[in-house]
Amino acid sequence: MPADVVYFDLETQRTANDVGGWNRKHEMKMSVGVTYSTASEQYRIYPESAVQDLIGQLRHADLVVGFNVINFDYQVLMGYTVLDLVHELHTLDLMVEVEKVVGHRLGLGALATASLGTGKTGDGLDAIKWWREGRYLDVAQYCCFDVKVTRLLHEHGLEHKELRYQDKFGQPRTIGIDWPRE
Repeated sequence: MPADVVYFDLETQRTANDVGGWNRKHEMKMSVGVTYSTASEQYRIYPESAVQDLIGQLRHADLVVGFNVINFDYQVLMGYTVLDLVHELHTLDLMVEVEKVVGHRLGLGALATASLGTGKTGDGLDAIKWWREGRYLDVAQYCCFDVKVTRLLHEHGLEHKELRYQDKFGQPRTIGIDWPRE
C-alpha cells in the first residue's frame, strides 16, 4: 500500500483580534478543515462538528503536508484536543521549510504565483467574512483550493527541486528544495 500523504488546511471562525491576540489561536475555532489524501485520491471537507474525524485522519497519515500548519492550523486544532499535534504528527510545513532557506516568511500565494503560475482565490479574512455571512460553500471551496495549491507546490518542489518567488524589489528568485517524499 502506498504511503498516505495528507495535504491539509483549515479556516477559522474568528480573527486573532476577536480572541485577544495571536497567542490564543486555540480559541479561534475551526470553520472548515480540508484534506486531500494521496491514498484515497480524494478531498474531504470537515465542518467543526467533525473536527475529531479530521484529527483522526491527520494522526493516521504517513505525512501531513501544509503551509503554516505548525504555527497556525495545529494551534487552532489543539483547542479541540489534549494531543500535542506539533510533536505527534509527521509533518512537512512548506512555510517553515522555505523560511529556513530564504531567512524570512513567504506567502503561499507568492510562491504559487511564481512557481506554478496560479495564486490564491482570497485570504483568511475573506473566509471568516464568508463564514459569518453563512456562505459555507464559499469557505469550503476557498479552503479546497488552498489545499490543491499546497499539493501542487509540494509536488513541484519534489519534481523540480526548486521553487520561485519575487523578492521585495520584484526580482525573480529561485530557491533549492530537498523535501522528503514520505
